[in-house]
Amino acid sequence: MLVGVDFGNNPRFDESLDELALLAESAGDVAVARIVARRKAPDAKLFVGSGKADEIRDLAKDNEAEVVLFDQPLSPAQQRNLERHLGVAVADRTMLILEIFADRAQSHEGKLQVELARLQYLSTRLVRRWSHLERQRGGIGARGGPGEAQIELDRRMIGERIKSVKKQLERVKKQRQTQRRSRERNQNFGVSLVGYTNAGKSTLFNALVDAEAYAANQLFATLDTTTRQLRLEGVTRSVSLSDTVGFIRDLPHKLIEAFEATLQESSDADLLLHVVDCANPELAGQIAEVERVLAEIGASEIPQILVYNKLDALPETERPRGLRVDTQLENGRRVPRVFVSARTGEGLDVLRGLIADAVAGRLESSLNPLPESASSGEPGRVPDLPAADAGALPNTGTFDPKP
Repeated sequence: MLVGVDFGNNPRFDESLDELALLAESAGDVAVARIVARRKAPDAKLFVGSGKADEIRDLAKDNEAEVVLFDQPLSPAQQRNLERHLGVAVADRTMLILEIFADRAQSHEGKLQVELARLQYLSTRLVRRWSHLERQRGGIGARGGPGEAQIELDRRMIGERIKSVKKQLERVKKQRQTQRRSRERNQNFGVSLVGYTNAGKSTLFNALVDAEAYAANQLFATLDTTTRQLRLEGVTRSVSLSDTVGFIRDLPHKLIEAFEATLQESSDADLLLHVVDCANPELAGQIAEVERVLAEIGASEIPQILVYNKLDALPETERPRGLRVDTQLENGRRVPRVFVSARTGEGLDVLRGLIADAVAGRLESSLNPLPESASSGEPGRVPDLPAADAGALPNTGTFDPKP
């Protein structure tokens, strides 16, 4: 069962709870009911207040829900109180994302990063809720000092493990720095795919480098970074393309910290391909969220190309006249934008040409003048395409299907 609480101060609030439902589905759960509450502030004890908690309890019982998922973060005390009141397990958005990450991580580095994030989350959740939290006896060979409580022992053990995992990740970070210096010596041009989760980054990666990276229509299908050589016509310089973890609304800060080694791949890149699902009605908010995370990891000033993917999913009436329609971000920065379909191959020749321009240092000079309808600074809105004037938006490439 899904629960969302609108406090009236978050313009990104998802009243439909569709994204939370997709997260639950990615974790192997099925949403049987949804409920939205509205409050001015969280209730200190039950987050939603006693009246709404009763309503949630009754709805969960009627639908035989086994767990109640909240779209907002809960404090340890609120989670404990809600579980007692509702009579079922309670989890918040952060815990759900961590569970998905734990299930999807494949590499040693990915597993370490997920473990660190889970340990940091768990360290705040050590509350007195089990009978074994009694005073422990000290003595020779006993774990913990004289009279150390089990909760204190658990906290100390988690703290020690966090230090150990951080040391291992620091070694991973140094290995990446060594690899980066090696690429710099070889004058390698690094391109990194970034974007909201399920925008089609892995499918685009496979289409560009003819790889077989795992791609699926689900949130966080890919966690581990994959890098391959990208071959471009007329470019002799070595170019590498990296597929990285996707972003999502309200991505926990601790998770960003834990995935520093992976996100470093993006902040060290020479060019970012910001992949957007152009058929998603929430694309403007998704673009803004990705830009926010890029700023947080120090990658906001790296040259980027907006890649509007899933062109094949757009109705004919909404398709742009040209495959390239440059735009500007909310901060006023102008960027090239190209419409592609990683599934059908449409627009990939235009994208390859833009990447080649970036390698040659011609990306900024290749920008086209913005149409008046695109000067509003709304990055998610496709500019109006006048049917009568084909020259209003320059068409810098066409799709030529191979026979």
